[in-house]
This record gives sequence, structure tokens and C-alpha cells, in this order.
Amino acid sequence: MTATSSARMNAAARRAQILEVAAHEFADGGLRGASIDAIARAAGITQPYVFRIFGSKKALFLEVVAGSFGQLSDSMRRAAEGKSGLEALAAMGARYNALLADRTSLQLQLQAYAACGDLEVRVAVRDHLATLWDTVATTTELDPVTVKTFLAYGMLLNTNAALGLAEVDTRWARGIRTRIKAGLFRHITSRTNR
Repeated sequence: MTATSSARMNAAARRAQILEVAAHEFADGGLRGASIDAIARAAGITQPYVFRIFGSKKALFLEVVAGSFGQLSDSMRRAAEGKSGLEALAAMGARYNALLADRTSLQLQLQAYAACGDLEVRVAVRDHLATLWDTVATTTELDPVTVKTFLAYGMLLNTNAALGLAEVDTRWARGIRTRIKAGLFRHITSRTNR
């Protein structure tokens, strides 16, 4: 992007550009390791301009994280439209599996969990997880144990993707990549989950 075309960008487009650049920077470095200077340089603007728009590095991080979790919840909801129960859960699972290819979003969510030592981040991430829980629970109308199992398996998929286990050919990596058999969620009940 040239300086001339950069100067012509409207405020909404500039904000979206900064959020996209920041998502990559925060996904790689997390809240502590990401650099506002690197974000500004990649966007072709100055650090003060980034701070003028977002106020602080943490505020920018929280907005990027909110966008990532929001896209995940919206995508899961859309995948299950017109379905309920295990059929909705299966549709959500298929969509989620496809979303794992977006390493930036995946790593950004993992970085959000890692930054939960900060109270403000922890409260925000709790809210995002609550929204994800409610999306799955309300859409599927399944019991909490099934929803928990589904989300827990999703966390394992996150770990697999972050570690690049698809590229590792060892017994343990193949075991972790094992596909879940149909009907898994039927046998997990409140009684068997103690």
C-alpha cells in the first residue's frame, strides 16, 4: 500500500485494517509480546494513531479477541440453523473442524486464555466463553454434560492444531488425532461423568 492510498483510507477501513494486522501480531506474541510499533508499521501508520483509535494496547487486544470469539460463535450458530440436538452439534463440530485451519484465530484465542492473569482480560474471556457455551447449549438444547464434552473436545482440537500434530507421525500424535466414534455423546451422562 502506498502512502497516498494509505492516506485516503476512510476511518472504518483504517480501523478494520489495524484490527486485521493486530490479530496476526497478537496471535504470534500475545498481549505481552505483541508490539504496537510492529502493528503501526504493518498498517503504514504511526503508534500514536493506533493509540488514538484504541486507547491502549490492552483495549486493542480485547477488541481483536472479541472479534475472534464472536466470529466463532456466529459461525457455530449459522452451521446449526434449522437443526437441534445431536444433529445441530454435529453441524457445529464440522464447522469448527473447518475453522481450525485459521491459525491466526486459533492462536489468538489460545493467547486470550494465556493472558487471563490480567483480571480485565480474564473477565472478558469468561464472557466470550459464556457466549460460546450459550450458543451451543441453546441451539442444541442438549444437557450440560454433552455441551461440556463437546467444548472440551474442541479445546483438544485447538491444541492439536496449534502444535501442528497433523504433521507428526508418532503413536501418541496418531492417538490424539483419533476420530470420535458416532454416538460418543450419547453415553456420557451426569452419572458417568463423575
